[in-house]
Order: sequence, then structure tokens, then C-alpha cells
Amino acid sequence: MDLMKLITVNASIEKPVDMVWEYWTNAHHVTHWNFASPDWHCPSAETNFVEGGEFHYLMAAKDGSFEFDFWGTFQKIEPQKSIEIVLGDQRKMIVLFEKNAEGTKLTEQFEPEQENAEELQQAGWQAILDQFKQYVTS
Repeated sequence: MDLMKLITVNASIEKPVDMVWEYWTNAHHVTHWNFASPDWHCPSAETNFVEGGEFHYLMAAKDGSFEFDFWGTFQKIEPQKSIEIVLGDQRKMIVLFEKNAEGTKLTEQFEPEQENAEELQQAGWQAILDQFKQYVTS
């Protein structure tokens, strides 16, 4: 995947790669971790996890003030290794799953959008990944 300027977030998770993969790719699990702060949630998630398939994750403020469909198309899937995605706004993203001595290193790289500062985007995506790590390890 040709990624121009990238934002990278990652987490070391003390669980086997097959479990981390399952929790990241299964829509049932996504609703439990896909939010950056306690005042947000992911009330629904749908995934057609095949190359060319789409995912749709409803991201919503718990107070009902705002929601949006975060979606994309899976371009390339290498089981328990990597997932290449084109997001709904045409930005590219790659997710890497690396087995290591402690468990799994999960890395997400994505092209920044233009509305928010890159530091804010990185902080938000890292917060979601931290939620993911907490969910997988609890």
C-alpha cells in the first residue's frame, strides 16, 4: 500500500496474535472497544470481513448529541498479519499484527484527514487503541 504521510499508533498486548486478530476483526467485539473516551460509544458494528467487503461502525456521543458512520473497505487481508483498508473518505490505512515474545504488537497507520490537527488525530486513535488493549486483556 502506498501511504504518503502517515500517522502511526501502536500497542503491545500480552495476548496471542490469533486472539488480538479476532477481537480487532469481529464486529461483536468492536462495539466493546471502538471509542476514544467514556462519553462516546460504538452502539453498532457490521463487518463483511473479506477483501472488497465493508465495515460500518456507528460512533456516537452517549448524550445523543452527535453520531457518524465510520466505514471503509477491506483491500487486502493477510490473516493474523495485516489488513489494508480504504476508509470512506478515501484515506488509506494499514493494520499490522506482529507476534513477539510478550504477545502481539498491534500497529495502525493511516493518512491524516484535513479537518483536525494531526496531533489530535493521533491522540484520538491512540486512545481507541488503548481501549482495545484494555478490552482484550480484561
